[in-house]
Order: sequence, then structure tokens, then C-alpha cells
Amino acid sequence: MSAIEDRLKQLGLELPAPPAAPPGARLPFAFVRVHGDTAYVSGHGPIDGAEVLVTGSVGGDVSGEQAYDAARATALSILASLKLQLGDLDRVTGWIKALGFVKCAEGFDATPAVINGFSDLILELWGEAGQHARSAIGAGELPFGIPVEIEAIVGVSSHP
Repeated sequence: MSAIEDRLKQLGLELPAPPAAPPGARLPFAFVRVHGDTAYVSGHGPIDGAEVLVTGSVGGDVSGEQAYDAARATALSILASLKLQLGDLDRVTGWIKALGFVKCAEGFDATPAVINGFSDLILELWGEAGQHARSAIGAGELPFGIPVEIEAIVGVSSHP
């Protein structure tokens, strides 16, 4: 087991099933695209395989605390995709950039606090190497009604 997976276990967390295309469908994009020593992670949400874990607008149907937890679940979904692509999460050498979207009810503007759910977990797992640049943007709608969507750019080692 990798050092990162050991840390997840110590935190009482498990990786969900990675996101998957519907049966028989072929997606026109990759969930993770590795180019050289960089992995580009497509937008992910709080999803376990094909199951959407949370839906709704933050500041309306979903509280700020629930949205923070959804961002944390989104981080786990991203990690599941990275593990599938890389074979080992220890190949992630650093987190470069994260872009977070929050489906906001009218008047909700605490988007950075929501995306902290993602950032806090990455920092817990990677320490200084988890430090990343980040944006947190409010959105009117997100795919499948999810309250949070996050994409990322990470550094990776070329050798498993």
C-alpha cells in the first residue's frame, strides 16, 4: 500500500469507485490525462462510481458544511481517478493548481470556504507538496445537479 493510501486509512477514509462512463458509452475526454510529468484532472464531483452522493445548491438545499464535505468527497473521487491512471498515488509529486466551482443559491458567496474541503484534505495527505494555487468560482448550475466540481493539475513522477 502506498504512503498516501496509508494516510487515507489513518484518517478513516476510503477511495470511492472511480467515475465511469455509462455502460456502452464512450466519453470524448479522459478523466486524467498525463503529459510528461504533469497530470491534468478533468472536473470531478462528489461521485462514487456512477452514484452522485450530493445534489443541490449551496446556501439553499445544501449547507456550507455539507458543501465542504462534498468538496472533500470530490477530492477522494479525484484521487480514485489518479490511482486508476497512475497505479500508485505516491507518483503524485505535488499539487499545482485546483479550480473549484460551487453551485450557489442566490446570495451565497462563501465559495472559498466550500473548496477548502478539497484543499484541506490534499494538504493533510501531501503536506507541503499539497500546497496549490486555487480559484473558487460560484456557478448557477453544475452537471448532474452536483454542488461542487473541481479540476486539478498535479505533478507526477514518470516512474511507478
